[in-house]
Amino acid sequence: MKLKAGIIGIGKLGSIHTRIYKEIKDIEKVYLVDIDKQKLRGWDDPYFTEYRKLSDKVDLVSIATPVSTHFKISKFFLERKIPVLVEKPMVNLISQANQLLSLAKKNKTLLFVGHVERYNPAYLAAKRIITYPQFIECHRLSPYPYRSLDTSVVLDVMIHDLDIVLDIVEDEIKDIKAVGVKVFSDYEDIANVRISFKHGCIANLTASRVSQKRLRKFRVFSSHLYLSLDYANQRVEVFKKKKQKIIRRLLNIKPDEPLKREIKHFVQLVKKGEFSCEYGEKAKRALALSLKIERLLKRKNGRKKA
Repeated sequence: MKLKAGIIGIGKLGSIHTRIYKEIKDIEKVYLVDIDKQKLRGWDDPYFTEYRKLSDKVDLVSIATPVSTHFKISKFFLERKIPVLVEKPMVNLISQANQLLSLAKKNKTLLFVGHVERYNPAYLAAKRIITYPQFIECHRLSPYPYRSLDTSVVLDVMIHDLDIVLDIVEDEIKDIKAVGVKVFSDYEDIANVRISFKHGCIANLTASRVSQKRLRKFRVFSSHLYLSLDYANQRVEVFKKKKQKIIRRLLNIKPDEPLKREIKHFVQLVKKGEFSCEYGEKAKRALALSLKIERLLKRKNGRKKA
């Protein structure tokens, strides 16, 4: 059985989604949606400017629109029992996340959220050997994007690393400290967060969208090893002490496109008719932590209206 896919939002990320869906053998046709016709004219696929037109044409959808639209679009398709892959952050509010999850459960329809680093081969290789982390350090830096500026760098960028931290530290959060600065937008463009967990692990995260260079590094320290993960280059170095020497090992990783792995996983789940709330629940957990950090920053800094 081959499937028909709808991609809603044909900006930079939506264009990548479109290219990937067209490469997947289980997809026989794609439909594109964007309110800007200029973004649609470069493709040879059928297109619409209204997402509701897809309701009787597709078996699944990807949503890559601004986060302020995620809730209403996801809700529309879940109500019609059409599986949804919505890019992170899934929505703006926890109440919205709860509504979508309740609807997905009620209709037994897959709600899948795009946390792409979970599919990075470097992270998958690293996760297999990380045990009892005691200190985690994350840096995610990028140049000014001129988009996704209706929210802070925490929801836009840091949420990737918050999701991964929650994935490897299975412990209750005891305390959060956060600082952030609004540089070029009305929301924090650079932020640093320190998370203390109940049983001692500390995670220190820095995210910036005003850097001159790109950096996506994740480091984990424990009593028996130090691990350095480079998401962009899909490279993992592991350092262990053996007798009086520090032994460095480079993990053997087969490079792959994380977003393609993620979309293929979503398509396979839909094709098999598998339903799970696991993906939505994990995304809600990362969203809740991101929003809590945003509230801390808002109290410290205040915000102008965008």
